[in-house]
Amino acid sequence: MVTVAVLSVAAQQPVPPAPMPGAAAAQPVPAPPPPLVAVRPIKAPAKPLPSEKESAGVTQFAFIAYGDTRSASQPDVPGDGQIIHPDHSRLVEQMIAKAREAANTPFPIRFAVQTGDAVLRGMNGTMWNVSFTPIIDRLSDANIPYFFAVGNHDVTGMPGGDRGRAQGLHNVLTAMSNLIPSEGSPRRLNGYATYSFGYGNAFFLMIDSNIASDSLQLSWVTDQLEHLDRNRYMHVVAVFHHPVFSSGPHGGKTIEPATQSLRTAYMPLFRKHRVRLLLTGHDHFLDHFVERYADLEGKSYRMDAVITGGGGAPIYLYDSEPDLAHYIAAGKAENVRVEHIMRPGPTAADNPHHFIIIRVDGAQLSVEAVALGGQPYAPYAGKARIDLND
Repeated sequence: MVTVAVLSVAAQQPVPPAPMPGAAAAQPVPAPPPPLVAVRPIKAPAKPLPSEKESAGVTQFAFIAYGDTRSASQPDVPGDGQIIHPDHSRLVEQMIAKAREAANTPFPIRFAVQTGDAVLRGMNGTMWNVSFTPIIDRLSDANIPYFFAVGNHDVTGMPGGDRGRAQGLHNVLTAMSNLIPSEGSPRRLNGYATYSFGYGNAFFLMIDSNIASDSLQLSWVTDQLEHLDRNRYMHVVAVFHHPVFSSGPHGGKTIEPATQSLRTAYMPLFRKHRVRLLLTGHDHFLDHFVERYADLEGKSYRMDAVITGGGGAPIYLYDSEPDLAHYIAAGKAENVRVEHIMRPGPTAADNPHHFIIIRVDGAQLSVEAVALGGQPYAPYAGKARIDLND
């Protein structure tokens, strides 16, 4: 049995002095944060992902991507901290079944990446312990390593130094402590939930997009890319929460600060280093854009940007096309163009909870969409799977 320690934050707060006679009325005291509940680390798989050195010759494999597994916040509906999330739980069972089916094929599923928003309130340790960790433990039991990029619900959207962010970040790092590179590793930015890993011919950057304007994180990501063996790592995949392009409520005509920072600071870096695939969440559906650009010699490149936010959070709908006029103008020297190759639908039935399977086949990539419960889902012009190659 796991014992959960509870420390009352409110009980530790000093009592403010009474106002002096004649002084202005005191301002209302903000409500204290939730009690500190010790988060239980997710179990490590018995067979962890092979090291970069051990997997150097692998050129055929698959991995799962999905995101936004939090509950809603309806007062009369049990959610995070009260029950195991039912839709997330069912999706994970499907992932395990898919991994078993693929085990003896040329494309075994080696791991899963998650694009953020594990729980509704990352500051609340009970939400992790009750509604999230037991589900990911099943992936570990099935020897499916799990790699997580933080979302705004996990660590808030506040800058570094904010107390709420600090508590949420502490909970994230505790929950994931058995699954991500340890402090001091060359694949980990110390003190951050930012890290990287390599498997086969693919390299993965797990970035905290809540602090996309953070110069230290940007420098660390830049260093990872500048010192990467591109003869080995043919594919570079960046995983983070906020989408660079979206046609949902967090996109369309809206440009959130995190998105603006990603477009300004990270996208030129990703083009420079030929990042191949972006996996994000934040909007709760499947959406897919392709950015095309050229180098100084006129050689063309393709970067796919996929939103996979259908992990159990309330379903979102298509809103509008993103406003990319300034972004396209800024990338004129590289002949930047953006295509919207798959759009979410206008009804909830069009946008089921889902995960995607990315297949790596040497220099080729493909994506397959899998809907909750095995329901028919063919979002790519009547197909469930498409190639991501020109």
